Amino acid sequence: MSRPYVLAETNWKHLKNESIELAILPWAATEAHNYHLPYSTDTIEGTAIAEESAKIAWEQGAKVMVLPTIPFGVNTGQSDIYLDMNLNPSTQLSILKDLITVLDRQGVHKLMILNSHGGNNFKSIIRELSLLFSNMFICFTFWPAMLDRKHYFDIPGDHADEMETSLLLHLAPELVLPKKDWGSGAEKKNKIKAFREGWAWTERPWSKISEDTGVGDPSMASKEKGERFFKAVCEKMGQLFIDIAQADTNDLYE
Repeated sequence: MSRPYVLAETNWKHLKNESIELAILPWAATEAHNYHLPYSTDTIEGTAIAEESAKIAWEQGAKVMVLPTIPFGVNTGQSDIYLDMNLNPSTQLSILKDLITVLDRQGVHKLMILNSHGGNNFKSIIRELSLLFSNMFICFTFWPAMLDRKHYFDIPGDHADEMETSLLLHLAPELVLPKKDWGSGAEKKNKIKAFREGWAWTERPWSKISEDTGVGDPSMASKEKGERFFKAVCEKMGQLFIDIAQADTNDLYE
């Protein structure tokens, strides 16, 4: 049975008389995730979170629509990691400009980019697009930063770590290799103090910071942790979908 809030599944019979308040565009990446997780990890996570959150919002009356996930992201620091696919930020801008042109023309004036990849950064792109499309409300979220992970996981990390491994054990366990094949996810830190402290930034050359492409020890991951975290993320994200769909974007501040 098709889900009316998922564009790839719904149909013209349903949509020709529908009025959508908020479009959600999951944006992911195709890249190595340690030894044991699939290249599609970010896409699986972002798509599942978008669709489950939209279900929550739709069932509470919010007219939301999940667009097909963009499976490629900014991977400029991983050019020597085999088949890690890259879209430049300028390409992302062009894609978004074309898609927003469609939404704006058809009266869908709210767009959320649901970001599922740490290498994507949409702030400057949204600043530029907001000048071009004055009728549009454009925002993005980064779901890995939504919740305090200490309440769900034992070991901190940020790529193919305990959190992501737990999510994939919940969402797509058939794509996760046996635990004996998991890498340690050990990360080498920048020798310059300012970069380690986070108030200066330079791109991390991935093959120099990690032997297995992971950053964060996945060894404590479990399906149960992933299911609990997924549910909490979707409940919070679903409420955000509702809030944006129902908001008067010309009257957001008090």
